[in-house]
Amino acid sequence: MQPRAETPPMPPFEPWRHRYALLVAFATVILLLAGGLVTSTGSGLAVPDWPLSFGRFFPRMTGGVLFEHGHRLVAASVGLLTLVLALWFRACERRPWVRRLAYAAVGAVIAQGLLGGLTVLLRLPPAVSVVHACLAQGFFCIVVVLAMATSQSFQFGPSGTAGTDVSPALWKVGALATGLVYLQLILGAVMRHTGAGLAIPDVPLAFGRLVPPFDSFEIGIHFAHRVGALLVAVAVLVLAGWILRRHAGLAGLAVPAKLLVLMVMAQMALGAATVLSRLAVLPATAHVVLGALLLATCLVVTVRAARARVVRLPDARSRPVLHPGGAAAVPQSTAGSAA
Repeated sequence: MQPRAETPPMPPFEPWRHRYALLVAFATVILLLAGGLVTSTGSGLAVPDWPLSFGRFFPRMTGGVLFEHGHRLVAASVGLLTLVLALWFRACERRPWVRRLAYAAVGAVIAQGLLGGLTVLLRLPPAVSVVHACLAQGFFCIVVVLAMATSQSFQFGPSGTAGTDVSPALWKVGALATGLVYLQLILGAVMRHTGAGLAIPDVPLAFGRLVPPFDSFEIGIHFAHRVGALLVAVAVLVLAGWILRRHAGLAGLAVPAKLLVLMVMAQMALGAATVLSRLAVLPATAHVVLGALLLATCLVVTVRAARARVVRLPDARSRPVLHPGGAAAVPQSTAGSAA
């Protein structure tokens, strides 16, 4: 019988690298907020040139220029933070997949900057604007995973109570919910950048009916977004209900599950408020940002559920023993081979 090759030990927990990754994720939320404000205020062409603004690094920050150039400044800051993060990972990270993900973050933020420039130079073509918005969500997901990968709970097991196990299929339900949220964000981006936000002016009905007459593309994409919202709500509530029924003792899953319930309810309310207020800046922008946070929270649940299946004893019949501090208790003889 051949001896089993040992899995390389997990890298030591580096609190400052984890905090910096969290900072990059938080800065990305600010960037999404700034981008949402540009679209909500119609400031996309307030600055007609790129990469400079009226031929200057710092134009007069008034009117739409405040939103557009402010968005560029935040984007440049996030790009610099991401580059530093990737260099830090290159120097310290032992796990090849995490290093590659950090490099992907740099590639995504560069592509995002170029798409932003094309959006201005080509005078806001819907296709480029939609891709720009969708890549922003993808980049956010990458930095969220990087922040998770550097956390102590990710390396040594999800937080919870002793003797609690995670359903093997939970991560699949989470992945389905995460995918649906991302598709819904794509529909929302198409709706915003094709001017379909008020194609159906009433809510919860559509022209006083359950199903509107599909007289235009704008009505079709708007109604698809509403149907998508219902599908997302069902998927998220099923995911949260599963966790709260079966894994309420795992704080690393139960806390975000409760947040998911609140988020999906608030998101639907903001969607209705956006229509009823005739695309007012505040609800429209909050709707975009909360959608990104909903996506990130679904992703966190999915990754934690998948990770809990990995952090277990080598014996397939054994169950992980999880402590409130987040470390999976394994016998000393097998601690070096735990994933």
